Amino acid sequence: MEKNKTVELVIDDMLDDGRAFGRCEGCAVFVNGGAVPGDRVRAKVTKVKKSSAEATLTEVTVPSADRIAAECPYFGECGGCAMQELSYDAQEKLKTEQVRAKLKRLGGLEDPKVNDCIGAETLKYYRNKAVFAIGPHGEVGFMKGKSHFVIDINDCMLQSDAAMVCADALRAFLRETGIRCITQLTVKTAFGTGEVMAILDSESKEIPQIDKLVSMFDDAVYSLNEDEEGGYSLESVAVIHKGKCRIIAGKPTITEEFITDGSVLKFEISPQSFFQVNPEQMVKLYDKAADYADLKGGETVLDLYCGAGTIGIWLLEKLRNKDIEVCGKTKVIGIESVKPAVLDANRNSVINGFINTRYFCGKAEEELPGMMGRAKLYKWNEINERVEREPEIKIEHADVVILDPPRAGCDEALLAAVAAAQPDRIVYVSCDPGTLARDIRYLTANGYEFIEATPVDQFPWTTHIECVTLMKKFKN
Repeated sequence: MEKNKTVELVIDDMLDDGRAFGRCEGCAVFVNGGAVPGDRVRAKVTKVKKSSAEATLTEVTVPSADRIAAECPYFGECGGCAMQELSYDAQEKLKTEQVRAKLKRLGGLEDPKVNDCIGAETLKYYRNKAVFAIGPHGEVGFMKGKSHFVIDINDCMLQSDAAMVCADALRAFLRETGIRCITQLTVKTAFGTGEVMAILDSESKEIPQIDKLVSMFDDAVYSLNEDEEGGYSLESVAVIHKGKCRIIAGKPTITEEFITDGSVLKFEISPQSFFQVNPEQMVKLYDKAADYADLKGGETVLDLYCGAGTIGIWLLEKLRNKDIEVCGKTKVIGIESVKPAVLDANRNSVINGFINTRYFCGKAEEELPGMMGRAKLYKWNEINERVEREPEIKIEHADVVILDPPRAGCDEALLAAVAAAQPDRIVYVSCDPGTLARDIRYLTANGYEFIEATPVDQFPWTTHIECVTLMKKFKN
């Protein structure tokens, strides 16, 4: 195969980075530009390696039976929704197979049980968090695929109305004032209450004319309520400068509400805390995690990378709805590295009536080994010396461990501490099947058996997939 040659091939798969994949002349060809599985295409080779090649789509000669017309006018420019031209049923099947393939190839599992993907019912405007990039000329939108160029976005089929009107307000503000210190806008929307938070990342501590921008945000959000009862309300505006966050208008948090098994759960969300971005699918994800955790009462549960405490609290609520007394005998211990999220977690426990939870701030891969006596813990004293410290709590054993790490997965030191805690069950919630598979390989080599995995589609139209996995301790 030669560079600049035009080749014909059938697309067999789509990778999680959005590239399509097929074979030609005995070579694996990765195709950029919008091909979907089942397409017969022509593509121009742009790079040749020893056993693979990169190519750019030039023509779809025979479209796949699963191909559909992209609905978004920014498709092909914006790097967000690589699956816009693939039917939703095909997306679910493809994502399920991607999880299975990675568990085999990277996890070393011969025939992993992967259940059908739990698909979404709401396919548009499902995100409760939007992160907008800011361009050099006042553009407000998202990055072009594989570049740092910001595309001005006036509408997005994934984001809430509140997010889009805040983006419009910021765009107008930047163009009116010429101010260029704002580098990013994040909008969080609580779907259950309508509360909205706008978060501005800024290169300078003070943003000129910030009161004007806050007023523009408020007017924009309020404008959505003309034909609705209740609706949206701007509750908080924050500025982040050099990693430090301050509230410049309104409350320090917004509140989200969920109804589960007939009862109401409330979660406070601060600017820097993690919260699942698709609330409708979050319910299905956490319900499956609760099924896998299978709490009976009296267990010690470790909730690692716990964020705002949502999973542990969700599990306790499920148990409380069955039996209040046995729920009270169950203990949840959470660890999270983001201090505002830990504060949220402790508040959320109180708000929802749980006193049997404790949340600690620190890196889970450091804190858990320290709590178990497997490693030393350190702190900085008043004269900036690194000195040893005692763990805030000592842990010898856990019955259930919940793992919900970032995309990079779990540190090996953490996995070793988890295995040493000898929980009966490990429930792993992952947003990256590759790092999930890598961590499962470690756990299966250290006393645990893979039982099953269930993909949950939190991100329709994108290549991302969430997955919840159950592992159990080998019986001697």
